[in-house]
Amino acid sequence: MYDYDVAIVGSGLGGLVCAAVLGIRGYKVGVFEKNRQIGGCLQTFSRDKAIIDTGIHYIGGLDKGQNLHQIFSYLGIMDSLKLKRMDTTCFDAIGFDNETKTYCLGQGYEQFTKGLLNDFPVEECAIQTYCNQIKEVCSKFPLYNLRAGEYGEKESIHNLDTESYIASITTNKKLQQVLAGNNMLYAGSAGKTPFYIHALITNSYIESAWKCVDGGAQIARLLAKCIKANGGTIHRNSRVSALIGNTHSIDYLLLENGKEITARYFISGLHPAQTLQMTKSEGLRSAYRNRIANLENTIGTFLVNIVLKKNTFPYLNYNYYHHETNDAWAGINYTDSNWPLTYALFVSASSKNKIYADTLTLMTYMHYDDVAKWANSFNTDTHEQYRGADYEEFKIGKAELLLNVVEKRFPNT
Repeated sequence: MYDYDVAIVGSGLGGLVCAAVLGIRGYKVGVFEKNRQIGGCLQTFSRDKAIIDTGIHYIGGLDKGQNLHQIFSYLGIMDSLKLKRMDTTCFDAIGFDNETKTYCLGQGYEQFTKGLLNDFPVEECAIQTYCNQIKEVCSKFPLYNLRAGEYGEKESIHNLDTESYIASITTNKKLQQVLAGNNMLYAGSAGKTPFYIHALITNSYIESAWKCVDGGAQIARLLAKCIKANGGTIHRNSRVSALIGNTHSIDYLLLENGKEITARYFISGLHPAQTLQMTKSEGLRSAYRNRIANLENTIGTFLVNIVLKKNTFPYLNYNYYHHETNDAWAGINYTDSNWPLTYALFVSASSKNKIYADTLTLMTYMHYDDVAKWANSFNTDTHEQYRGADYEEFKIGKAELLLNVVEKRFPNT
């Protein structure tokens, strides 16, 4: 009666993992991806034969027994991944303003604590309290710990915000900023970002931090292999234009080419607002649609991907987060005159050269309003569109401004 047991919209990491798990459990799964390349943020591209990651610059929780290691092992891909463990004493380095000193975050709670105590020797109580609270918060999320549980476990920590909590355990302003120093990982906003977001992400990297050698697309390829081995199908270049339903359920997916896809269950890996916009069903009330559509989104990013001249830039086995002021939260509130106020630098791991870097990525914040004038343009390798000379000038101008800031710390870029 149905084309699939489960039809999944989108082939990002969530969609692929979901499809792989369901396939192993005996479900017939179809994944529908609008682009030629699967993987979402796992995608890579190449320039001058160098591989560049679009989104996955490092991964946590991959040591034996940790959550992502357990998931990838269950899916049969863990042993096939090409990984490089980042520096155990410093996987993330944090810098401020014109200060020459760099503050390091280490892997494993013992090393993490030891590293911070080297810089803040009288803050042992605060650092230990911080670590204990992260572990406590993480323990309240059943799926994060791959166990069954109830929603009520999380209720006690939902109203705790990151900036306020960190300020409550220490009066040392510098330590407060260091603990929040890599908040670009979750688009941290002072007084707004919940502490559980900070805890779940930070804990993952403290447990273990890794780079994918030759890019994160290997994860997507291995997951695709797993999906296909269990009878699943991945449809590339298959944009879903609508989810058509009745009062109680979705009946079928409508593809851009007019084909209808039926399934017992439908799963969307897209943004909730986008999913609801595509869903044609009287069962979804207008008030609910409007509430989801009007929820505030996090800020976006501006990236500069650089292919380096051979043997000119040393491979850094850590990431670097820099703040142009002494406030780690300030970068998100930049203006036209002081952009960029913060940036992250990621060096890719390559199997070709372990001493020097082939590529690096610079990332900073960018508000949607800065690029809103090009909102209706769409440019991919399969649907090429020239956005105009003003767009090219915008990109080049912003890239030069960012590079000028980065060169203060890394002159040889």
